[in-house]
Amino acid sequence: MKSFAILAASAGLALAGCSSPAEALEKPVNAPASKTIAKEGAGLKTAVFAGGCFWGVEGVFSHVKGVKSAVSGYHGGKASTAKYNTIISGMTNHAEAVRITYDPYVVRYDELLQIFFSVVADPTLKNRQGPDVGAHYRSALVPQNAEQRRVARAYLKQMGASGKWRGPIVTKIESYKKFYPAERYHQDFMRKNPRHGYIVRWDAPKVRALKSMYPSQYRASFLSDG
Repeated sequence: MKSFAILAASAGLALAGCSSPAEALEKPVNAPASKTIAKEGAGLKTAVFAGGCFWGVEGVFSHVKGVKSAVSGYHGGKASTAKYNTIISGMTNHAEAVRITYDPYVVRYDELLQIFFSVVADPTLKNRQGPDVGAHYRSALVPQNAEQRRVARAYLKQMGASGKWRGPIVTKIESYKKFYPAERYHQDFMRKNPRHGYIVRWDAPKVRALKSMYPSQYRASFLSDG
């Protein structure tokens, strides 16, 4: 899907029902600070975010202070279908997702939510993000504990009442199943392939927006998991 989207974009072609809206909605949004503060206590925590192509999700969070690890992978389906060439068929329950490990004393879960919806994912798009279309590109929050679920629910409700987005909020909260790390070549993709057409067009601008909008939380170096 992504390789096709890149070829289409470079040729100036439009994906039916996708290209024009994506152009209009891929701008950063000044998402509101959460009124519900996460209280997760000491120690490293994990969180899972699905927001379209995992290259960009991983790339943004890899530049956030307090994030210790960011791993691209698949969530929502079975182990037997947790393979890139299978999930892009659209015939599995998986979403491309990123599992991050973070220090809540440096960056809280509610702050991660604000960053996610400011520069990573458009919460008004159903089963698509940017040029990518299909349920495997859906946006979803996957809480790892009761506190994350409480904060996520409150924040989605707050987002809906904020007036920051033109359409209704369709991002869902999904129950955690098992997270399956993606193939090795997907890990640290933005760092390894900074000139890739997809990265240049869709994902590098998200990192620049992170730096501009959240300078105190931006880390210039790319956190690498290898």
